[in-house]
Amino acid sequence: MRPALSRRLFLSLTALPLLAQEEPTTSFTADVKVVNLLATVRDRKGQFIHDLSRDDFTLLENGRPQTIRYFSTESDLPLTLGLLVDTSLSQQRVLDAERGASSRFLDQVLRDTKDKVFLMQFDFAVVITQPLTSSRRDLDNALAFVDTPSRRELQFQGSGGGTLLYDAIVSASDNVMKPLTGRKALIVLTDGEDNGSEATLSQAIDAAHRADTLIYSILFSGYGANPYALSKLSRETGGAYAEVSKKHPIDQVFQSIQQELRNQYSIGYVSDQPVRVSEFRKLQLTTRRKDLNIRTRDRYWARR
Repeated sequence: MRPALSRRLFLSLTALPLLAQEEPTTSFTADVKVVNLLATVRDRKGQFIHDLSRDDFTLLENGRPQTIRYFSTESDLPLTLGLLVDTSLSQQRVLDAERGASSRFLDQVLRDTKDKVFLMQFDFAVVITQPLTSSRRDLDNALAFVDTPSRRELQFQGSGGGTLLYDAIVSASDNVMKPLTGRKALIVLTDGEDNGSEATLSQAIDAAHRADTLIYSILFSGYGANPYALSKLSRETGGAYAEVSKKHPIDQVFQSIQQELRNQYSIGYVSDQPVRVSEFRKLQLTTRRKDLNIRTRDRYWARR
């Protein structure tokens, strides 16, 4: 067994306990059941709108008006990011570009004293290559090891490969994001194909909702792409979907995500209905201005 395989197996066995060592700061106390929404507001030209107040928003939960108790337009709120990289064989030719763009993105978005990032790769296995950290050095070192499985690894696995996209999202949501509070987002670089996951697309979306996590999907592939799944993942969780192309290179896509993450409204409320049974509840956020476009999640998991 060559060192790369040993590293992959070692990380998969040891990553989860390490996650508990670091947690981002939180905006709300744990004993108050605050529902937190992150909303991006743009005008018809696609420009960010920064000057709205809480009175400009109307929030409904299952059709019932809710009182917005927490409201912030600050762009420097702490952020927890998960970078999920598809390392299946279909992505082999674009991995170098993904690694380079990911590193440059982290240079721009990561603030040592506030933000934390973890790195996960997925192919026939789901592996956390770097637990939550604010260290650029640790993230760069981990990115250097992100690669497609070798022929020996595939033989050891006993299959021709796989792409556990939905399992990766469920794992990242349940095992990393769910215990944490504050602003949280997953950035997924993939061609959108899933081959071998136990979880379904709907279950992956539900897991992200339960973890209060946005999904930003980046389709980066010249063939075999599944834009429908990636678009659905992002749309239903309040994130965004983008396709890498000659007109929209990956650095430009990352730049757009960075700008959006720094231009969001943070909205919090306490439901007027006690949670007697854990369930999903529908959310609807609108503004008085009809010329604006709001993107946010459409439901949340009300946990008893």
